Amino acid sequence: MTSSNRPASPLGRVLVLAGGLCGVFGVALSAAAAHRGGAFTATAASFLLMHAPLFVAVGLLGGNRLLRSGGLALLIGLVVFSGDLLARDFLGFRLFPFAAPTGGTLLMAGWLCIAASALPWPRRNS
Repeated sequence: MTSSNRPASPLGRVLVLAGGLCGVFGVALSAAAAHRGGAFTATAASFLLMHAPLFVAVGLLGGNRLLRSGGLALLIGLVVFSGDLLARDFLGFRLFPFAAPTGGTLLMAGWLCIAASALPWPRRNS
């Protein structure tokens, strides 16, 4: 991190921004689900809120390439997964066929990358 306590890398800034936006939209969608119903909206809100702190942490930590790749995979997966659920509740149709399972698979892959980033990897001699 820089001395101004902001992420040094562009991806870090994107992830911190995404974390803040996930928090805002997660709270707003939780309220919408409580007032108008909508199981898909409630699920999307939960996913947004549970991933928001992760994006902030990965964005601020930086970490290794695998950690950053995992954060990016999680962000893309979350947008596709939650976007599909919200499209169903608010628009009455899916984003595209198998959007939610595709997003869910990306979420799982992202979490696996996060876990693998903690393992010791042998260094390559260049």
